Amino acid sequence: MKKTIRDIELKGKKAVCRVDFNVPQDKETGAITDDTRIRAAVPTIEYLLRNGAAVILMSHLGRPKDGPDMKYSLAPVAARLEEILGTPVRFISSPVVVDDAVRKAAKELKAGEVLLLENVRFVPEETKNGEAFAKELASLGDLFVNDAFGSAHRAHSSTAGIAAFLPAVSGFLMEKEVRFLGDAVENPERPFVAILGGAKIGDKIPVIENLLNKVDTLIVGGGMAFTFLKAKGYEIGKSLVDDEKIELAKELLAKAREKNVRFLLPVDVVMADEFANDSPSAVYDANAMDPNRMGLDIGPATIRLFRGALQEAKTVVWNGPMGVFEMDNFAKGTNKIAEALAESKAVTIIGGGDSAAAVKKAGLSDKMTHISTGGGASLEFLEGKGLPGVDCLMD
Repeated sequence: MKKTIRDIELKGKKAVCRVDFNVPQDKETGAITDDTRIRAAVPTIEYLLRNGAAVILMSHLGRPKDGPDMKYSLAPVAARLEEILGTPVRFISSPVVVDDAVRKAAKELKAGEVLLLENVRFVPEETKNGEAFAKELASLGDLFVNDAFGSAHRAHSSTAGIAAFLPAVSGFLMEKEVRFLGDAVENPERPFVAILGGAKIGDKIPVIENLLNKVDTLIVGGGMAFTFLKAKGYEIGKSLVDDEKIELAKELLAKAREKNVRFLLPVDVVMADEFANDSPSAVYDANAMDPNRMGLDIGPATIRLFRGALQEAKTVVWNGPMGVFEMDNFAKGTNKIAEALAESKAVTIIGGGDSAAAVKKAGLSDKMTHISTGGGASLEFLEGKGLPGVDCLMD
């Protein structure tokens, strides 16, 4: 167990708090189009303020190249955070993040006040976990709070390096993520079912290898399923495939048999002429696919098969859509899986990224036990890897 903000004296302290304010913005106006990540940090910020701390927030936004780029300034975030908190948020835009004005503001910050720093990625050392930058950030406060699970898989100055210079604890969002994902993988109520989808099989191979030691049933859909179907000798037409991973897919199927894990693949697929929402499409059995078409969603028999496995489950982890859910005509499989989880009595954990977007698009977010805020971080957690932003916190 890692220490949290509940386990440390806060009164009169300045808490340097890493949050994940990497929010989507309108390309033209820069307006924030989804403030979910800002709202996710609010319980931690409010607890710190209520308990007598001054709060210095830091985050990245986007991927500025080679130093400061005002297109990625956190100024719009400061304005939105102020609205949500209902309390003033002081923001100082410095191209070096920590300068004399920032040091002065941090020094003068009183209990119950909030200061937001500029985008930490304006400093190139941030992503290299530069010690000097970590030290500068640490010099602003008395303790480090990490509440940015979405960046916890990266060893950066503001997520891990800073912990070498300050007592380090987790915020509530980080605590919740680690608890749900950790319990799901290490101590699940059974039957434990994992659903993996999405386009790239390469990203998920280590996850599959780890989960085959943990789950009772593994469901694979989305573009990555075609590599497994090809490994079984099926014609897959022009569907997405990673030919370099065919042998590995065969090994994983064999490992599942060996470990007595039920490994479910699509039994039918929706195939279209081309990668377009209005492309003519039809359903084909998995063992009779059209060599001239591409698979873009799971078919009705597969939906029934997958839903049947989910009805028995007590714990479900889902990472990756079942088809091209961004196109309405090929979103049915993903939506039906989301509906099955919404109706389920199981603990349902959605592993961030596209799965979280799909659940939100289907209007079912509030029906899930937990939706992770970190796609990459949750994947690495499911791989069984340690996360630098978690490992650096005090036990």
